[in-house]
Amino acid sequence: MSNRNSQAAKSAARERIRAEREREKKRARLRRQLVVAGGVLGVLVIAGGIGYAVMKANEPTGWEAAKEAKLVRPAHTQGKNGTEIVIGDKGAKDTLEVFEDIRCPACAAFEQSTGKVLQKDIDDGRYKARFTMYAFIDDMGGGEGSKNALSALGAALDKSPEAFLHYKEALYSLKNHPEESVDTYAKDSALLKVAGQVPELKGDAKFERAVKDGTYDRWAMEMAGLFGRKGVKGTPTFMHGDKKLTMAPIPQQQMTQEQYNKLAQANFKKMIDEEFGPAEK
Repeated sequence: MSNRNSQAAKSAARERIRAEREREKKRARLRRQLVVAGGVLGVLVIAGGIGYAVMKANEPTGWEAAKEAKLVRPAHTQGKNGTEIVIGDKGAKDTLEVFEDIRCPACAAFEQSTGKVLQKDIDDGRYKARFTMYAFIDDMGGGEGSKNALSALGAALDKSPEAFLHYKEALYSLKNHPEESVDTYAKDSALLKVAGQVPELKGDAKFERAVKDGTYDRWAMEMAGLFGRKGVKGTPTFMHGDKKLTMAPIPQQQMTQEQYNKLAQANFKKMIDEEFGPAEK
């Protein structure tokens, strides 16, 4: 091989080595760029994940979240946010306002002893009744039964005013109503079991779905938010306009359930007669 050819071969070899080194440098730079980019992406993903987790942790849950849910008003309601439940003859001149809390033992005692007297007055057109339902026992004693039962009552009211009244009666009944300290009605299953005793609701798939889905949870929160309306912070309370009506207390003495019911009914009738005048016969 001539000296010239030998030099050419060496030059070509050096050029191949140089080119290979340039390619290796480019590959190394690309790897570094990918590592950096991947690291940045990883940081962003982690930061985003932490941010999302923090955001989710700060989101309201349960009944707090219900305050932000879509408001679905039951049929047969009136007023702002559907919080006016007025039942009875639209032509009735007077309106008796009834304030209750489903977990309230005194409300249950009233319903069990005198509820049918109230119902008869409504049916007879003596007055309309506006029901304001509270949930303050949940706040005082802990639990969710008042709110959950109120949401289910919304589903019953959507069916009909009669379904609402009969379901409320069943929830308050001696057979079903739990002790104030026992949060039975926080469970949908308990509410649906009671609904099975109400002819208008028994086997009603739409009602059952509304209870399970919490369709009227936001409405229940709106109703519960009326606590303190007209200065009323205890239940049961009865008002006519801005006047709070007062029933005579039942003496603290031994008596049968029948005697208690008879006396409770007499006291309620007397209170109503004094305010609205004697019932027509």
